[in-house]
Amino acid sequence: MKQKHTMIKWILKFFALMPLKLNHLIGTLIGQILYLTNSQSKHVVSKNIAICFATLNKTQQQDLVKKSLIETGKNLSESGFIWCHSFEHNAKHVIKTNGVQHLKSRENTILLVPHFGCWEIAARIVSLYRPTTFMYKELDNKKQNALLLSLREQQNLSMAAANKKGILKLQRALKEHQLVAILPDQYPSESGVISSFFGQDAKTMTLLVRLARKNNAKILMTWAKRLSKGAGYELNIEPVNILSDTGLVEDDVALMNQAIEHLIKTKPEQYLWNYKRFKGVIRY
Repeated sequence: MKQKHTMIKWILKFFALMPLKLNHLIGTLIGQILYLTNSQSKHVVSKNIAICFATLNKTQQQDLVKKSLIETGKNLSESGFIWCHSFEHNAKHVIKTNGVQHLKSRENTILLVPHFGCWEIAARIVSLYRPTTFMYKELDNKKQNALLLSLREQQNLSMAAANKKGILKLQRALKEHQLVAILPDQYPSESGVISSFFGQDAKTMTLLVRLARKNNAKILMTWAKRLSKGAGYELNIEPVNILSDTGLVEDDVALMNQAIEHLIKTKPEQYLWNYKRFKGVIRY
């Protein structure tokens, strides 16, 4: 186990040594291998694409599957590049930013961060503007989880586990006028509701909308689009209204899923389709 832990650290450092253009080139090769070898990732991505883009023909779906796996490969390779460098070094690779003015206030603010583009660099860059507490899902392996925390939790970026203790940490962060960031399109650890996502029922987290209502918080959709050929990233921060007129949590969640869908459709290959988004509803 210790040997595996050491190997993970060396792999991350290896990917940190190379320029981003080469890093993403290797990530592209990883993605092509995932596609050509009929990997588990390819199986999950193909299932999700068939559900969410049923109007595409088989050839178009397979083209999107391949593009998605290439972006998945880049997501893997760029992790070391981001985690093993300083936040300031990361910031040099954010070529363009849109909407950062929305971060510069003392309003209660929650960042809605879908699994789109590079959320790791998004987390680091927003924390340069305002202290940020980011919710994450703990790994089962304690040593790997500790390594992940040591890489993520630095400077003004704090992490909160997706459990009751973590929720209390988010609540305290809001009271201290920190940014709170949540990836609400992951399978909820505890409570959740069934809501439509690309026309398919999906168990969906309610935490973000509940926190927003309780704390009268503004919600900012936040994502870092990955630019082609290793050119860098484009950070986007955009106010989004997902709190329904009815006040029902089910209606809030439906609006949240619609907002995430709208973003995904702008560049669908950059969404994390190898995640079992419809777990518990369909079989993978």
